[in-house]
Amino acid sequence: MSQPSSLPHYTYGDYCQWQGDWELHQGIPIAMTPSPFGRHQVLVTRLAWLIQSDIEANSCDCQAIVDLDWVVSDDTVVRPDLLVVCGEIPDRHLQSLPSLVIEVLSPSTRTNDLGYKRELYQREQVPHYLIVDTEKSSVTQMALQDGHYISHTIETATLTVNLADDCTITVDLQKLFR
Repeated sequence: MSQPSSLPHYTYGDYCQWQGDWELHQGIPIAMTPSPFGRHQVLVTRLAWLIQSDIEANSCDCQAIVDLDWVVSDDTVVRPDLLVVCGEIPDRHLQSLPSLVIEVLSPSTRTNDLGYKRELYQREQVPHYLIVDTEKSSVTQMALQDGHYISHTIETATLTVNLADDCTITVDLQKLFR
């Protein structure tokens, strides 16, 4: 049996018609796995609450949003575990650059989150990318510097992120991993 000479290249318009949960990586559909397990979702929920609480305490014009599709381009749509958007909040999918993207690792997404998505977020110049490792109870913080991510892992301290010129948040990781 012969192989097709080229694979279909899907767009955001196609994506909007699909049933089920998908991401679109440079025109290639990626089926989302069944919903994450309890620990993963507890950490996403807790982190969203911790971040949003600090955003509000600092009167920032930002919002933490869970599971929102980010339309990166006409052929790339991703759904991070958590986004922070400053300024105008989208009515539908996000089509502008988020200030912060967070992925919580799970066995089925680890390779994608550490590989493709890290490269995508860096290429798109997302200022901050956090990777939460549930197994190690740690957070790897990546911040853009000269167009590339500089990363360091935080295990037992506070995490500080400058979301915008007038908005810096601090998250106590002991509260996250309690």
